[in-house]
Amino acid sequence: MTADQLELYRSPNGDAWFLARDPANQKAIIMHEPNKASGGQPARIEIAEFLRSGAEGPEHQGLLRLIGTPVPRG
Repeated sequence: MTADQLELYRSPNGDAWFLARDPANQKAIIMHEPNKASGGQPARIEIAEFLRSGAEGPEHQGLLRLIGTPVPRG
């Protein structure tokens, strides 16, 4: 995880999902980092695609909790 990522969920097997910013275009995205044992590659997922794909897992609930968190007033 880097300073410009917020962890949404980390599964018991070590997979992790983050809200991040795509360095290419600065759009908000979901980063999925598979656990090391799986040998998978990190994936960048557009938020709309992430929420369209079943949106019932704990990683989806993590994003929805974050969206529902009140933004502090300045």
